Amino acid sequence: MTFLSPQRNGIPVMIQVQIQPHPDEHLPSVYNLAMGPLDEDGEIDDHARLKHANSDKFFSTIILFCVAFLDEYPDLIIGLDGSDDLRATLYHSMITSNRQHLSEYFVCVGVDWYVKLLRNREEIERKPNGDPYFKPRPEPFDFTRTRSDLYRYYLLQPAP
Repeated sequence: MTFLSPQRNGIPVMIQVQIQPHPDEHLPSVYNLAMGPLDEDGEIDDHARLKHANSDKFFSTIILFCVAFLDEYPDLIIGLDGSDDLRATLYHSMITSNRQHLSEYFVCVGVDWYVKLLRNREEIERKPNGDPYFKPRPEPFDFTRTRSDLYRYYLLQPAP
């Protein structure tokens, strides 16, 4: 999906929104939501710093797209990656401040990643290449969780 998002400086920016399968094998039904202007290579620049004239309208447009997607594919889940602290804070604030409205359409879930400490308590579980093996730990969204304790990933499941 694409749409124009007016900016505070009066110049609209074309926003691209994509939903694609999440690559983590532990999140098989999750589709990652990416949004932003296109960069010079035609890829979504999800780190662009934009100043939307109406942030509520911007996010409502994206949420409407998510609702339409999940109406079509009710067995799937939408994921939002807080790829940096600013983005995670934004998603956390958006979900927290719109809790009542979002609950009509979604069950909100927070995800942290963990690395398993092995029984000898000296080593951690590792991938065959030696990298730590991070696994997702989804939990019901804790609306009392503060901005100093953000989730790394946010899930929007269709409401029952």
